[in-house]
Amino acid sequence: MVHRSNRGSALKWRKASASEPGDDCVEVAATGPSVLVRDSHDRSGGMLALDGVQWRTLVNAIRNGELDGR
Repeated sequence: MVHRSNRGSALKWRKASASEPGDDCVEVAATGPSVLVRDSHDRSGGMLALDGVQWRTLVNAIRNGELDGR
């Protein structure tokens, strides 16, 4: 599911502590049963809402190198 950003919402967005300023990365925020994911360089461009199963599947795929595309 794709959501447009909600101005004025009080979500706590986080990104990896290893990312440097200017790095391409995503930010995540937890809201209820969902984890929201957005582009750190285009914060108003929308976000994905993932349920718990989808979030764990994405994290596992990243950890296993399944999304490296190399």
